[in-house]
Amino acid sequence: MATTAAINITSDIMPGFGGYYKTMTLTQAGTITDIEETTGFSRRKLAATTAVDLITMADASLLLETDDNTAAKVYIKNIGNGRNAADKTTYVTVSIGDTGGTTQEVGRLYGNDWLLMPVSGVDDMDVVVAPSTNDAVVLEYVMFFEV
Repeated sequence: MATTAAINITSDIMPGFGGYYKTMTLTQAGTITDIEETTGFSRRKLAATTAVDLITMADASLLLETDDNTAAKVYIKNIGNGRNAADKTTYVTVSIGDTGGTTQEVGRLYGNDWLLMPVSGVDDMDVVVAPSTNDAVVLEYVMFFEV
């Protein structure tokens, strides 16, 4: 069974823009073979500005650590506090690296923002998140990968 991601962008801020729709089947590196592994869909509640590893690549219990020649994609969504509409004034910074070392910021997810990005499975390239405030925020996330 294939895992497919789709994006549909419509906008009225640019005259003549007819929209944009694309799909992508998540495949193993350099092939047309479907990715067959996942961390499973999860939620994590954060309540401090401390950076944490959302996905730890060296987590042996999940067998996530791969090498640079494999494919992996991560989906993350900021759903706010999990009870009410997501707050658009605060954000969660998403980075790649290690909380004990240097990280490279990818971007910020404000309330209801989401991302889908490729990641490397090597153990010093964790997916790191840090909320902008101490207010509770809940992230939904899943990683699709090959071993």
